[in-house]
Amino acid sequence: MPKPPQSHNIKMAPVDSDRIIEAEKLVKTEPRKAEALYKDILSKTPSATNDAAVREFETALVKLGELYRDEQKTDELVNLITTSRTVLSSFAKAKTAKLVRSLLDLFHKIPNTTDTQISVTKSCIEWATSERRSFLRQNLETRLVALHMAKQSYYDALTLINSLLRELKRLDDKLVLVEVQLLESRVYHALGNVAKGRAALTSARTSAASVYTPPLLQAGLDMQSGMLHAEDKDFNTAFSYFIEALDGYHTQDEPAKATAALQYMLLCKIMLNLNDDIAQLMTSKQAVKYAGKNLEAMKAVARAHANRSLEEYEAALGDYKYELGSDTFIRNHLRRLYDSMLEQNLIKVIEPFSRVEIAHIAKMVGLDEQQVERKLSQMILDKVIIGVLDQGAGCLIIFDETEPDEGYESALATIAKLSGVVDVLYTNQASQLE
Repeated sequence: MPKPPQSHNIKMAPVDSDRIIEAEKLVKTEPRKAEALYKDILSKTPSATNDAAVREFETALVKLGELYRDEQKTDELVNLITTSRTVLSSFAKAKTAKLVRSLLDLFHKIPNTTDTQISVTKSCIEWATSERRSFLRQNLETRLVALHMAKQSYYDALTLINSLLRELKRLDDKLVLVEVQLLESRVYHALGNVAKGRAALTSARTSAASVYTPPLLQAGLDMQSGMLHAEDKDFNTAFSYFIEALDGYHTQDEPAKATAALQYMLLCKIMLNLNDDIAQLMTSKQAVKYAGKNLEAMKAVARAHANRSLEEYEAALGDYKYELGSDTFIRNHLRRLYDSMLEQNLIKVIEPFSRVEIAHIAKMVGLDEQQVERKLSQMILDKVIIGVLDQGAGCLIIFDETEPDEGYESALATIAKLSGVVDVLYTNQASQLE
């Protein structure tokens, strides 16, 4: 028969004080009275040895921050973070770091606060440096990198990343190193440097292999891997990574990121022209759970692509301007998809002709003449079409594809071999003269 648990091994959950309970009851009905109660608790510095007073202070601090968040009082929240740091200096370093991060997280629910977040985060970094709290400073600097990215200040982000990487590699702090290297990959990807983005992600995965990676961070690595594979047009591999990312974000209750992963999965299927898979994915459990305008937007794009209709495609882009335009990754791939659809439509229209008016082509695809002429020029340069534009007559002249001349290819190969022989003879003659 198993022994009953010893009483000294049982940890009781902390119980909120009467003042905290009273304030929580007043938050919705009389928020000003609740604010006054929280402020009264925060006005007294708790003794470090009095655990109950410290717990009461912590709870009041976070609850007051949540009240300001719900009321979207940005200035009051900034002031709360700034004034509370004096008391937090006497707390344990781990506890202080947790409280500061919790308070800064409250800004995420308040719109248009990126500049404010950058300002208050810099202020907290200066305070952490003066207090010699290296762990908190590194964490805040990592947060600042993400804020610079949100504001598209990529130079500032990279400058901070480089200094952080040097310090973290010296300290061998693998977990924070993984996070910073992932941010580095995202910055380079945003700048269009896929090669450096891939190198940074490889470094992040190497660092992650030797340390426990939290599910949310692992999901971020999978998401970035999928995006970089998609840039290489390897949409099957990208899809598999997005599945892993979706599972990670779903288990960690991150609906916005889970929805983005689901959008990317649909994008991969659209790019692969797998309409049956798209229909199946749209009726899956995940799609039902995260249903909304974002998925409806992808469904509209998929429908237009399946119908090969540029008109439907442009209508979808207009109807879901925010859902399809706010995400850079989706926007870039949809632009490429549009170009591909336009090329296919143009090829279909001009296929029966050897000479055709640009005005006729524009009418058939439903676009203006300048746009069609520009696209046709690009297709000729890319050798998608063998022909020329007669701008004077406003016509496209298409040539018959000629078979490659085997004699020409053989002649080039012979000349290349003769050139090699001449080089060898020259080298031998030069060595004899020496």
